[in-house]
Amino acid sequence: MYFNRNRRLRTGAGIRALVRETSLSTDDFVLPIFVMEGKDKQEAIGSMPGVFRRSVDRTVKEIKELSDLGIRAVNIYVKADDKLKDNTGKEAWNPDGLMQRTIRAIKDAAPEMVVMPDVALDPYSIYGHDGIVENGKIVNDATVDALVKMSLSHAEAGADFVAPSDMMDGRTLAIRRAFEENGFGEVGIVAYAAKYASAFYGPFRSALDSAPVDALDIPTDKKTYQMDFANSREAIREVLDDVDEGADIIMIKPGLPKLDIVAKVREIITQPIAVYQVSGEYAMIKAAAQNGWLDNDKVILESLHSIKRAGADMVFTYFAKEAAQLLNG
Repeated sequence: MYFNRNRRLRTGAGIRALVRETSLSTDDFVLPIFVMEGKDKQEAIGSMPGVFRRSVDRTVKEIKELSDLGIRAVNIYVKADDKLKDNTGKEAWNPDGLMQRTIRAIKDAAPEMVVMPDVALDPYSIYGHDGIVENGKIVNDATVDALVKMSLSHAEAGADFVAPSDMMDGRTLAIRRAFEENGFGEVGIVAYAAKYASAFYGPFRSALDSAPVDALDIPTDKKTYQMDFANSREAIREVLDDVDEGADIIMIKPGLPKLDIVAKVREIITQPIAVYQVSGEYAMIKAAAQNGWLDNDKVILESLHSIKRAGADMVFTYFAKEAAQLLNG
């Protein structure tokens, strides 16, 4: 005879809710958004059904809808005009650039929205890399100097946090020092501490036209600065470095393929952990759902719960708006 019957805690919806270990709410979501030049423009991203590039005015309208749904934070990416791209990325810190104008417009329209612009040079690079290229290599220290300028321009525009996604060594400390020295001590840093060189980023790069180009003697991937997907101990070292350098939030990317890393990191740090459910994860679920192979709504919520269960405090996800609608009933 069995006395320990675990199924007693699964007999109905009420008891399952009472003993549920992981909760999910709109407070957990950060929505990545794509911004383009122009007025009253919206372009669908073919590889990401339901995701769009929008002009600044359309973006502001979207922000107001997100606020009504209870979404509190956005992560901004811009599609730079090819004429503005070079090897220095100098458009990235143009005070009147698309990113800076977008930050100001969002904060003017919705001051309570937490704005987290992306910090990396790839949208502004003629080579599609997150850093400056010299002699066929992506150089670290010159890139960090550029990222500091970029971050300061975001802070000046009104960003609440900056989100350096480049994986250059030492950039978190350099940005933190620059903020403290220039009167932006309250601006936070979401440090992409364990960002893997992943094949799951493909749809994102097409959305921004930022994939590495096939140029002579220049890497066509990002493996010299993003992490090897076979490694886990390396992630711990990267995370601890960013914690020591002053990161406020630690990012792990991608999401579902790296939940073991999330769980390991959760055991060793007290800082909030963000997990990025990336474009490839989104595209796979959407493609399967459109073919009738998966239940769209159920898989969205299960995948987000899985990320939270592993130890994430927040999830950067393209499903944020759709998930909020599901949670709000």
